[in-house]
Amino acid sequence: MKKIAVILSGSGVYDGTEIHEAVLALYAIERAGATWHCFAPNINQLHVINHKTGEEMDETRNVLVEAARIARGNIDDVAKLNVDEYDALLLPGGFGVAKNLTDFAIAGAECSINTHVAQACRAFAKANKPAGYLCIAPTIIPMIYDQGVKGTIGNDEATAAAFDRMGGEHIDCQVDEVHFDENHKVLSTPAYMLAENISQAASGIDKLVNKLVEIA
Repeated sequence: MKKIAVILSGSGVYDGTEIHEAVLALYAIERAGATWHCFAPNINQLHVINHKTGEEMDETRNVLVEAARIARGNIDDVAKLNVDEYDALLLPGGFGVAKNLTDFAIAGAECSINTHVAQACRAFAKANKPAGYLCIAPTIIPMIYDQGVKGTIGNDEATAAAFDRMGGEHIDCQVDEVHFDENHKVLSTPAYMLAENISQAASGIDKLVNKLVEIA
């Protein structure tokens, strides 16, 4: 049975992992006949957002501890992710990708990436094992793969321009479509960059996961 490593970035769209995307992805992995295990960096979140009001809260939360909520505790520090034990990699979206895994939300195209997250993603690239990136997570793709790697974040012009400035080639993509860069074995879909509801998000995520498991 194929095993998929999933990297989370907290819990909650505005400061962590987009929960719908994560759950849809885990469900799709199981439906495709594969298994999953979650990982997250053991670091503090950039900040904590009140998801009811959208306002920043005066408290500190740990990315790994928060992500464990989604994984029901079935999670490890991403520093322990061993590429040899998995067949493919998957990163759901949410602002946590741009705030905790990287600082894209602050620095844009000049952003940096968490060392352990980068090591994990590059290990899959180097091993020629497929990876899937959802929503805003594809902003990581140009940091991992060669110049000219193709990916999508939907059709947001500013984010697409940053993707290109970072060395990638952004492809406009509908919510129910998946872009597959065959040279690099990397998949991406817009999910909630475009989705207006769970069903729309699921349409692209299901296709991406099915393809990911198939080629793993």
